[in-house]
Amino acid sequence: MTNLDHGKFTRMTTVFHSLLAMDVFFLFFTGYAIMFNDELWWMLTLMGGSGSVAALHRVFGVGLLALITFWALMMVTTDTGRSNFSEVLPTPDDAKAFVQDIQFVLGNAEERHPNARQFAGGTADEIPLLSYVGKGVIFIFAVELALLTLSGLLIWSKTGLMQYFATQTAAIAFVVFHGLLGVVMLMGIMFHIFEHGFHPAFFPVETKAFIPRSMIPEHHDDDDEGTGIERLQLSSGWASASNLAGAATVIGIVSVLTASIYDTGYPVSLELLVGGGPTNLLLTVGVNIGMLVLFFGMVLSVYGNLVRIRWEQQMAQEEGAEAEAAD
Repeated sequence: MTNLDHGKFTRMTTVFHSLLAMDVFFLFFTGYAIMFNDELWWMLTLMGGSGSVAALHRVFGVGLLALITFWALMMVTTDTGRSNFSEVLPTPDDAKAFVQDIQFVLGNAEERHPNARQFAGGTADEIPLLSYVGKGVIFIFAVELALLTLSGLLIWSKTGLMQYFATQTAAIAFVVFHGLLGVVMLMGIMFHIFEHGFHPAFFPVETKAFIPRSMIPEHHDDDDEGTGIERLQLSSGWASASNLAGAATVIGIVSVLTASIYDTGYPVSLELLVGGGPTNLLLTVGVNIGMLVLFFGMVLSVYGNLVRIRWEQQMAQEEGAEAEAAD
């Protein structure tokens, strides 16, 4: 075993992670079908038109709110939740790791701090499961989710919002903010898909994000002095797959950013112009490539859960065989 094999989450967390991923994916698909209705006209049509897409977006928005509420309650009311919350809080060692990383980049330090070396260097016992970079990602993602949810609730009824603020400009500002934040989050999700789906140590999927840690033994060989990454074998198809996925990720991000400016200067259109047709072929292709990356992420999430199911079945078979042998 290596510490790269260790499960990240409890069973509840793995299920929550999968549900959150699927909900966010569908929020992106429905939201961007409205935002980039020229480039993604086929997606808008496939989901029944602008009215149906807007309704679906609200449904998945309610689902996101329910998931966030559930998770917040679990973090407060359960021992595991409180323990996990304390694990993601920054520590003085994280600050030291950040400073040492800067020194390492500048050539003033010989090695990275243990709180930064999650995948290489050091011994398995001193490498944290969550580096200071991982803690930062969790913090940013949590803030983005909170702001997206709050702004989404505020723009649920644009008419009511305009009446409350007594101006259409304020209402449009909230819509624009919601769209801009969605674009920022989209970039993070794309990088997240690429990082965890095409990392050379995890390709084609990081199974420890789907298989509960209770099902994975967390022990090491007595002579294991490192994390075990040096004993992994690189998949023969990793280079080609990672190059294609990396190119698609970059193209998708650049295209979505460009389209958010190109379409009337706002990340969310002021009105739907369904059926207008794409105005720029390259931009249309790029935005659709971005949606393809999201689709890859959804497929990898489903695949990870299928691996978990297969793992459970295999463990049940092995336990059954051991019980029969004991009898």
